[in-house]
Amino acid sequence: MKKLYCFDFDGTITYKDTMFMYLKFYDSTKFRIQFLKHVPLFILLKLKLAETEKVKKSFIGSILKGQTQEKIEMKSKQFFEQHYPKIVRENALDFIKNIDRDNTQSLLVTASLDIWVKPFAEELEMQLVSTRAEFKNGIFTGNFIGKNCNGKEKLIRIKAEIHEAKYDKIIAFGDTSGDRQMLKWANEGHYQFFH
Repeated sequence: MKKLYCFDFDGTITYKDTMFMYLKFYDSTKFRIQFLKHVPLFILLKLKLAETEKVKKSFIGSILKGQTQEKIEMKSKQFFEQHYPKIVRENALDFIKNIDRDNTQSLLVTASLDIWVKPFAEELEMQLVSTRAEFKNGIFTGNFIGKNCNGKEKLIRIKAEIHEAKYDKIIAFGDTSGDRQMLKWANEGHYQFFH
């Protein structure tokens, strides 16, 4: 039986949202300053008066724009080493470790940036489907390649990743409204399964 597993990352596999954690880890001083500057935007976001993608891009860019890919990758590796497996839910880890790898394809589908999620995906032996950071000449531009990988975009990206592959069963795991389309599309959609 050929299965496809689609796992959301932040809050589903992990206990916490990794974006704020990583940016704070990368440069805590800059993080504090930029966080305060972005508070009005975060409030507008909560009130659904601002676009998630724009606010996210602005906040991430305010800390990482202009940084070298080399430094970002080094920091991402350090972040992973410091926080894995502590931030991963134990029952999620047990479930993932017991996946029959011969008959299963596993995707880590996240709105978080590939920048810091990549080491986790590699450790968990999953293909990463995420929001992608744009680099030009080895420097982060502050932009994304394509759209923020959330909501409808998650499903578009999953379908692009699997192409025409056929599965006997598609099982998805998520924990927020951003996972709704993915959970609905799957044969089995599990909401907050590992909580």
